[in-house]
Amino acid sequence: MMHLGPDHLYLPDSALEGLEIEPNDIADAIETALIAKAEGRLQTTPKSAVLPGDGRYMMSTLAVGDDGLVVLKAVGVYPGNAARDMPAITGAILVLDAHTGMLRAVMGADWITAHRTAALSAVAARRLANPASRTIAFVGCGVQASSHLAAFRALFPLDTVYAVGRGSANVSRLCDEARELGMTAEPRDAEDAVRTADLVVSSITLDYSIPSFLDADWLKPGAFAAISDLFIPWHDASAGAFQTIIVDDLEQERSSEKPMVPAELIKDDLTGLIGRDDLNYRPDARSAFVFRGLALGDYAATALALSRAEASGAGQRIHPSP
Repeated sequence: MMHLGPDHLYLPDSALEGLEIEPNDIADAIETALIAKAEGRLQTTPKSAVLPGDGRYMMSTLAVGDDGLVVLKAVGVYPGNAARDMPAITGAILVLDAHTGMLRAVMGADWITAHRTAALSAVAARRLANPASRTIAFVGCGVQASSHLAAFRALFPLDTVYAVGRGSANVSRLCDEARELGMTAEPRDAEDAVRTADLVVSSITLDYSIPSFLDADWLKPGAFAAISDLFIPWHDASAGAFQTIIVDDLEQERSSEKPMVPAELIKDDLTGLIGRDDLNYRPDARSAFVFRGLALGDYAATALALSRAEASGAGQRIHPSP
């Protein structure tokens, strides 16, 4: 029997979107959570993943904090959903009381996944990217491109977007989105976009059967790449072109069956990065944040959203039947 407690909050993705949480607020929450983890006040498990075939990719994360929450997220990539007019990345989040196990909230996972991923990139970019960056290239023009555009526009004086993608509809949508923000935007060939941009975001479908087509040697000195797609579109042999590679979590990377990049090329993870003074933007060096997704990021974004929702009365309060 599941003991739900007296009541719990239901927050679908539409309610989370309505909270209008700023990208920098999520990045700040992640940095706070990184410090809590380093101090032993936040515990997480490595991300788990299952690939059942047909391009589907299911993942879960779990974290427990000393602020009294347990956050469990289950999310998947479902390529066939495009034909069903459903989101390709979707799932759910459970929030439990860390002391009693009672259910606190049920949330949609789409908004959290999109915005915590971009916020993780922002935490790395705050330290490794050129603060004067004006041009950004997106390789893959889906949800992650949009959330990264919002997060990076809050950090850098961006004025130009280059869009690289196989689907013309997504490329056009991202360009229109950038233009509505007052930016110049245009489709570009992958090599030209990567060679030109100050910032590069790659977020293609998580499918290892896709042939690699990006070369890190194309990046100009001082460029920063946020690579949220397991390094799939990048030529493995080109990883050494990065002078600095940061991953989201070293323990998680070491426990993964398929490494994203060679272990000897990794300088540190996000927790280590925010505690170091020697890893910063260098105009002569290429840097990258290569990541799988992190339970800590889900925890931070979820806890922030729950706090905002409870303060504002957002969502629906569910009262279980006796």
